[in-house]
Order: sequence, then structure tokens, then C-alpha cells
Amino acid sequence: MAGRTARLVLLAGAAALASGSQGDREPVYRDCVHRCEERNCSGGALRHFRSRQPIYMSLAGWTCQDDCKYECMWVTVGLYIKEGHKVPQFHGKVSLNAWFWSTVFHTKDTDLTEKMDYFCASTVILHSIYLCCVRTVGLQHPAVASAFRALLLLLLTAHVSYLSLVRFDYGYNLAANVAIGLVNVVWWLAWCLRNRRRLPHVRKCMVVVLLLQGLSLLELLDFPPFFWVLDAHAIWHISTIPVHVLFFSFLEDDSLYLLKESEAKFKLD
Repeated sequence: MAGRTARLVLLAGAAALASGSQGDREPVYRDCVHRCEERNCSGGALRHFRSRQPIYMSLAGWTCQDDCKYECMWVTVGLYIKEGHKVPQFHGKVSLNAWFWSTVFHTKDTDLTEKMDYFCASTVILHSIYLCCVRTVGLQHPAVASAFRALLLLLLTAHVSYLSLVRFDYGYNLAANVAIGLVNVVWWLAWCLRNRRRLPHVRKCMVVVLLLQGLSLLELLDFPPFFWVLDAHAIWHISTIPVHVLFFSFLEDDSLYLLKESEAKFKLD
């Protein structure tokens, strides 16, 4: 079942990538950007743009070229709607989110901020796997957890090095994150199912795992933004906020349980 799910997720992801940046490949869009940059991004026109640019946009590094891309995106969207076509996605991302590097990335899309956003996302998943290892194995066998931590750090280093030094491959990055995400989900869920009767608070963890798995579909099933503001990626980030609150509640309950268990063993000794 897990193998079939993985294949479906990977296929869905591949399909999303295939058409993920259709808008910015459109000849109408590219021609619009070219003409806009020629007209507005040099000489007196550029000085005029900078003089009327709000200070917050200047601090964010918003350039004349960025402004042309933004304006031409809406021109292209208007043409798509007028012709009755589905609104395309531009540059592979349009969203709002609360995490630091994602916030930086979506404030100013550069090579560096994009990489930091992607790398930090992979780090979060690997950290969750490590946390699961510590909870399920490491408490009884600390050496195993330490060795596993070293392995995860090696994998992360190899992943980041490949994407930074060899080739920034979106397809590979998606496949890698889906793979480690499935390991994370299966491992946590297996532990939860095995301990759900003995530890009532484990149900919170089960709910978190299932919700995150369901919400991840928002990352794969892209659609035009609601009110031209909230797209699937933004809704995913907003939806994960209460999920993380619930996960913290589980961690708190589990820590209290482990503390009581440790005190009980100390008294027996």
C-alpha cells in the first residue's frame, strides 16, 4: 500500500512539475517582459521608477525587472481568462507563509532564498525522522540514535551539495522529499498504532500525521489563487499552523509521561 501511495504521489508531483511554470514560458508573457524592460528599466525611466518606488519594496530588493514580470503576469492572466483557459502558474510559486526562510523566499525570490527555503524544508523532515528515532529506539539504545543522526546529517549534506554544486534539479528534490516524508509518516504512524492503547496521548500524534499527509495534497494539486491572494501553497502553510500546535501538545504530554515513568523507576531502584 505504501509503495502504491509513493508512486501516486511521485506521479502527481511529476505532472505538477511538467506544467508548474507554464505562464512564464508563454511567448506573450516573455514578449511583454522584454518590451517592459526596454521601456522602463534604463535611463530616465529607471530613475522615475526608483523615485516612486515605496521604501518597503526597495528594502525587499524589488527591482524594475521584477516589476515588469509582475505586471506582465497579470496581463497574461487576463488574456487566459478572456480566452476561457485555465489560469497558468508563474515561476513555480505564488504564496504566503509564516516560516522564516519561506517568508524571505516569497518576499524576494532569488537563487539563494529559493535554495534556503528548499533546504530548510528538507531539514525539518529529516529532523522529524530523527526525533522519531530517538523516541522509538534512542531512549533504550542511545548509540543507535547517535549513529542514525550521523547518517541523516550525511544524507542532508549530500542532498544540499548535489543541488548546490552539481545541478538544482526540482524533480529530484521533490522525489527526495516525498521519499523521506513517507519514511517519516510510516515510522511515526507505526509507532502510534502500536502504542495507542497504552498511551492515550499518542492519538494526537496520529491525528497530526494523518492531517499533514492529507494537507500535503495542497502542495501537489495546484490551482489559481482565491481572490488572487491565497493559492494552494499559501493555504497549506496556513492549515499547518494548528497542526503544529497539536503536535506540540503531544510532545508536552509525552514528555510528562516519560518524566513520570523515569521517576517511578527511580523510586523502585
